[in-house]
Amino acid sequence: MSRNVDGTVTAVRDRGAGGKVVGMNNDTHPQAQSTPPSHPAPSAPQSHTTPKPRTGSPEVSASAAEAAARALPLSHLTDVQRRVLTTASLREHGVSAAKASAQCRAGGPWQQMLPGVFLLHQGAATSEERLHAALLYTGRGEEGAVITGLAALALHRFTSAPPLLGLEHIDVMVPRTRRLRSVGFVRIVRAHALPGTQVITGLPVAPVARAVADAVAHLSDANTVRLILAEAVRGGHCEPAAIVRELNLARLLTRPHVSDAVDALLAEGRSIAEDRLYAMVSDFGLPDPLWNVDLRLPGGPHLGGVDAFWPDQSVAVELDTRAPRQDEDALWSEYARKREHLERLGITVVHLTPKKLREAMDQQAAVVRTALMASVDRDPAAYVVVLPR
Repeated sequence: MSRNVDGTVTAVRDRGAGGKVVGMNNDTHPQAQSTPPSHPAPSAPQSHTTPKPRTGSPEVSASAAEAAARALPLSHLTDVQRRVLTTASLREHGVSAAKASAQCRAGGPWQQMLPGVFLLHQGAATSEERLHAALLYTGRGEEGAVITGLAALALHRFTSAPPLLGLEHIDVMVPRTRRLRSVGFVRIVRAHALPGTQVITGLPVAPVARAVADAVAHLSDANTVRLILAEAVRGGHCEPAAIVRELNLARLLTRPHVSDAVDALLAEGRSIAEDRLYAMVSDFGLPDPLWNVDLRLPGGPHLGGVDAFWPDQSVAVELDTRAPRQDEDALWSEYARKREHLERLGITVVHLTPKKLREAMDQQAAVVRTALMASVDRDPAAYVVVLPR
């Protein structure tokens, strides 16, 4: 068997009796030729049992010719697909498993990257070849496989993630029912259900929040965890609540270095959301409110803090930056009680989420404006004391 410079299969030669040659290139189907013997063979004696055909017999030659005719060309494959092929794909192109294994022997032109996955050249594999090999091993397109973890973050262009070639493992998420094991540079991540995927450079990639959780599961360095979480929020990839939700589902919030990083993430996420709220009021021409104040009844109990308050219209805005942790129900109950108490006093409370401010700021500005304009049709609100938070 010989190959081109780009590693594609060019010919498979069977030098058995008959001298048959099966050729394959990038543009044509395999061709089969049979050289007839120079002298006719003597007739075989009559027998009641039909002898098995021998190598080089017309029966074997015809069978091999049919198999060669069914083999596929390589011209329909992309460049990386020509360099990384499975045993099944090679068989479709006329190369048996035995011949593929022979090509991977010491000094041979190929190498086996993973079980059933071959690299059709010698030397180190590129990052693209490693990613394709990982997906081929996990059965991409059959029951589903998604790149996740640090490899996914690298594809999302995270500067805090190592480059793809520097990764010891490529994490691939598969359904829990798949019978696969981690092998070589592929690390299997099992999931009850695969999340909605993004396609990056033609590859199925996990969303950032899930990829962050799968990456953090194998990281012990606190600084690296903080950098990854911070970049996910600063880069606008997702909101802190989405990351905390995935970390909670993965039961990673009990790890001290992860919990500390989450606390810092939530503080930074609130700061970013507040900046967006300031920008919304300014950019959409809303009246200037009182920022970050506490409300209290005269001589009475503390009603709670709000992020913005318009006293003349009795309208308050509160940023919902809750994170889904173990105490989520208790925290939501506190939010609900405060909102109900303020609304009983005639104060309209508008809840805004960081995600809505990021994705649809104009719509949120319209909601606040509507609440301010509707105040003229409401009964006057109770008098409250406004104090700096």
